[in-house]
Amino acid sequence: MAERGEFTHRRERRGLIGPFGGRQLLAGGLVILVAAVLLVVVTTPLGSVTPIGPGDPQATPFVLGPAPTNGLRAGDLPPELTITGPDGQPAPLTDLQGHPVQLADLHGKAVWLNFWASWCPPCQSETPVLRDMAERYRDRGLVVVGISVQEASPENVAAYAAKYQLGYTIAADSTGAVFRTYRLYALPTQFFIGPEGAIRAVVAAPLRTAGAIAQIEAILPSASGSGSALPSPSASSTLSLP
Repeated sequence: MAERGEFTHRRERRGLIGPFGGRQLLAGGLVILVAAVLLVVVTTPLGSVTPIGPGDPQATPFVLGPAPTNGLRAGDLPPELTITGPDGQPAPLTDLQGHPVQLADLHGKAVWLNFWASWCPPCQSETPVLRDMAERYRDRGLVVVGISVQEASPENVAAYAAKYQLGYTIAADSTGAVFRTYRLYALPTQFFIGPEGAIRAVVAAPLRTAGAIAQIEAILPSASGSGSALPSPSASSTLSLP
């Protein structure tokens, strides 16, 4: 009878955790880490969160191009609202009723110049703020001028204004001529102009109520004295997104 081979018990091989070895655990950890980094990147909002006004975080505008290096700043005199007429000559921008809209005619008033478009989501979210502020501060010397940029037609702009009962002045910059003159890169962009006619603040982002009130209160005729002196750039605020 042949001898049986000696029976030897082989110890079961185990990993660091259950059946998983060190290399497998390391690879799994790296996959989880990469997934977490990607999740943070895709969920981080664009733009800055630097406050525009008290309790009013800065929202993201609709960016149309790179920010210019020579954009208008607080302390500058704003260009007149001029377009090229049918005859090729400079002509004043007009509102939806065909009346000229000129900054020279608003001297002595606080002016909120708002560049926007009905197709721009941040502009849409800001529309109720402009409507409410225009009504609230009209008797205190504020004039709100909305300049609609490159819409399909002035009729579309008028329909938008009628739908949302916008009682402030609205002009259609159909060709984008005024937009380019002001060297803008995003919608909405706000210019707050004091009674003396100088830019007090530039905000390249939509405003909420608190931020709008802070900017308006700073330029009202009653808050500006005689309004005859031009503010220095260092004394004024210019806020924009990178």
